Amino acid sequence: MSKHSPLSAREEKAAYLFLTPWFIGLIFFLAVPLVWSLYISMTDKRLISAGGEHFIGLQNYMYMFTQDGYFYHSLYVTLKWLVLTTPLYLLAGLFISLLLNQKLPGIHLFRTILYIPAVLSGVAVAVLWLQLFNPELGAINYLLYRIGIDNPPYWLQDPRWAMPAVIIMGLWGVGGTAIIYLAGLQNIPPHLYEAASIDGAGSIAKFFYITLPMLSPTIFFLLVNAIIDSLLIFGPVFVLGGDGGPEDSLLFYMLYLYRRAFIQGLMGYATALAWVLTILGVILVFLMFRFERRFVFYEAAE
Repeated sequence: MSKHSPLSAREEKAAYLFLTPWFIGLIFFLAVPLVWSLYISMTDKRLISAGGEHFIGLQNYMYMFTQDGYFYHSLYVTLKWLVLTTPLYLLAGLFISLLLNQKLPGIHLFRTILYIPAVLSGVAVAVLWLQLFNPELGAINYLLYRIGIDNPPYWLQDPRWAMPAVIIMGLWGVGGTAIIYLAGLQNIPPHLYEAASIDGAGSIAKFFYITLPMLSPTIFFLLVNAIIDSLLIFGPVFVLGGDGGPEDSLLFYMLYLYRRAFIQGLMGYATALAWVLTILGVILVFLMFRFERRFVFYEAAE
């Protein structure tokens, strides 16, 4: 059939007709809001203002980079969280998935129980852990007292322990990551392990030369999502340290953005903060995809 035949032309028109709602949604729900938010970031718009906003150019960005110490502090806290939690949660999820991949009695029930925290509300989980970390009445410090630790941490009331407390809370929900790993593990062809066994390879060799390479696309997917989630973390830290925690030790970027937008009412400045975070996220994800081919192995199609 010729490329410009009447039938192909009708099919092309039908395709564009069916794509029209998607294009309309893309324009009105993504493109227009992005352009509008970029304009708002260059104004002095406030949450409640009778006079309306005034265009001020790049003043919000200039103030952010030259005078706003809280901007750099919140960025530091967020990047610190990203560096500390991303490898920890990925490794913990991988270790758990290897255990879940074993053929043991009752393993299906254990998988279900492990995944439950991943589907619970993040705010509800944070409220639960807020009680567990209570320095006087919490179950965690009670257990520490029972094992002989006389001066347990004050957790969310101590700037040295506030971040470790949130990290520990995050470990409780690592089951979601483990389930995704498990799906990747079960997609590895068994004949690869059989061939390695015939060649005399042990469990460690199989892990490093078969499991990790075949699981690398899954690891890359989880890594990208972990970076994005780390930059956007808000709900749990808002519950655990709504004012930024002791000495602003939990002043994550999104929490600082919320403070500027809805507590101080500086919508223009908060929008500029959002754009900086968006650009930072795009750069990090772009760098990840640039190095993808060096570390990610895709099995060739037969």
